[in-house]
Amino acid sequence: MDDVVEEIVPLAGRDVRLLRPRDTDALLDEEAFEHEEFLPYWAEMWPSSIALARAVAARSLGRRRVLELGCGLGLPSILAALAGADVLATDWSPDALRFAARNAERNRASVRTAQVAWSQPGPLLAGAPWDLVLASDVLYERRMADELLALLPRLVDARGAVWLADPGRPPAADFLRRARADWEIASRPDPAGPRVQVHRLRRRGGGE
Repeated sequence: MDDVVEEIVPLAGRDVRLLRPRDTDALLDEEAFEHEEFLPYWAEMWPSSIALARAVAARSLGRRRVLELGCGLGLPSILAALAGADVLATDWSPDALRFAARNAERNRASVRTAQVAWSQPGPLLAGAPWDLVLASDVLYERRMADELLALLPRLVDARGAVWLADPGRPPAADFLRRARADWEIASRPDPAGPRVQVHRLRRRGGGE
């Protein structure tokens, strides 16, 4: 996959340089259309990814252990690593992981990667509990809200947190409504555009 373009995202006083495929339509195939989860959404630079990365860049993470779900091109993971965290970036797509690793290297960020499906979360659970779980624009279908609601309590304990960025998709609203039974949720609009919000989730009874 050599036909790429560079995106430059100014964050935290630096220009983060990311490569992505030039033509995402060229990544489509028959199997992708038959199984929507295989559509190459990972190859786009989504506003929610930038919003989440901006939120991460505003914090000093020290040596916290950070997991990104659906990392795509890897922007939030890169900012977490640059902020000092020990980061594992995960996605279902091996192509996404190749780009995430390549982009991390371009920005001198140490990021580990792993190919993981939420339905087979063994590698995610092996590292649990995580200090911080990141995800951006991953709730574009109802089934994903169901899977994430079941998965997150297995990834963080009362001391951990989940940061979820979303542009207001209906499945995300459904997820947040149901999550409030077990999670405390603080939602803030992205300073660069209120359409995207970053939702910070903590298990009820957890600390700061």
